[in-house]
Amino acid sequence: MKVVLVDSGGANIGSVRYALERLGVQAAMSADANVIRAADRVILPGVGAAGPAMARLNELSLVDTLRSLTQPLLGICLGMQLLFDDSEEGGVACLGLVPGRVRRMPESAGVRVPHMGWNRLRPTRPSSLLEGIDDGAQAYFVHSFAAPVTDDCLARCGHGEDFAAVVQRGNVAGAQFHPERSAATGARLLENFLRTGLA
Repeated sequence: MKVVLVDSGGANIGSVRYALERLGVQAAMSADANVIRAADRVILPGVGAAGPAMARLNELSLVDTLRSLTQPLLGICLGMQLLFDDSEEGGVACLGLVPGRVRRMPESAGVRVPHMGWNRLRPTRPSSLLEGIDDGAQAYFVHSFAAPVTDDCLARCGHGEDFAAVVQRGNVAGAQFHPERSAATGARLLENFLRTGLA
């Protein structure tokens, strides 16, 4: 199986690659459209801000490539946010693969932004991507912007307000948390993605 990590300059790409190695998978890192199109599984990692990330994907001529993929695609953290229509962060248009707008998380008494640390996942519907991940399983988050809970949401999480923690629409899925930093929960999600291909 060919697994490709989209090398768009995200600082967490090495740790995602290492997490895959722990599962026995050697993933290639590439910004080459032909290599990405030839993969069996594609992972879009990301940390940072939506504006520069989309600018980088445009600069690498990868926006149309990612939009046209028919194989399973998994966005991680910022990579998940880029799957949506647009983001309040910089007012930037994103990939438009999952309907919805990414918005800044509201701060309130006792609710700090960024949302940083461990939090519970609450599945909203059955999915092969979440197989073996219990209701209330802990995952590690670091983010200030979040996607809405819609019909595409597989698991939600609460931090002041509920937000989408895991989404799937057809061959496209996303995890707002960092699987590579989420111990057994993260390893299981990556394993499910590799094994089932979002079937």
